[in-house]
Amino acid sequence: MVEWIISSGQTGYEEAVAFMEARVAAIHAGTADEAIWLVEHPPLYTAGTSAKPADLLQARFPVFETGRGGQYTYHGPGQRIVYVMLDLNRRGRDVRRFVARLEAWVIAALAEFGVTGEVRDGRVGVWVSRPEKPPLPDGAPSEDKIAAIGVKLRRWVSFHGIAINVEPDLSHYDGIVPCGISGYGITSLVDLGLPVTMADLDTTLQRTFPAEFD
Repeated sequence: MVEWIISSGQTGYEEAVAFMEARVAAIHAGTADEAIWLVEHPPLYTAGTSAKPADLLQARFPVFETGRGGQYTYHGPGQRIVYVMLDLNRRGRDVRRFVARLEAWVIAALAEFGVTGEVRDGRVGVWVSRPEKPPLPDGAPSEDKIAAIGVKLRRWVSFHGIAINVEPDLSHYDGIVPCGISGYGITSLVDLGLPVTMADLDTTLQRTFPAEFD
């Protein structure tokens, strides 16, 4: 059974990590159910295990080193953080497949709002095409990232997870090279012209979860 937890207001990053550490240990011990935790953070940057110092352009907000995979990313108000604490001992010890299922889950949720999310080789996360924007320097169509993914496993129990942009201040990304990928933009549901609320997204995430994970 998966417990869904939705926190109101803004949750401090260190508080969130402490909660996940304890919950992951309890899941592994068999004393707690798996959990999906939906939170918002105050503005901050996190550095994954592959983060490059040069990609921190300006430390506009507190920077937290974290054990998840990936590079620098931004978290802040208007962004739904989906902390995914699932037991891969029971769901299959396949990290690539797990990340692909997370991406498919996000894509399914976005589709409920009429947004076509896509994945790209070599670029973890979910992207949307922006044909109305100027093409990239190589002539390829413009694309913006709408969701980032970075996970960590401990004894095959996952934590950290997904960040989906609902209505964050996109200028806050200017202090980093998001996920170490330059040349592409960042977007959100509201930036795409969709008046989606956090509650709307939460409901959709719960509705689309079973198709990928149950």
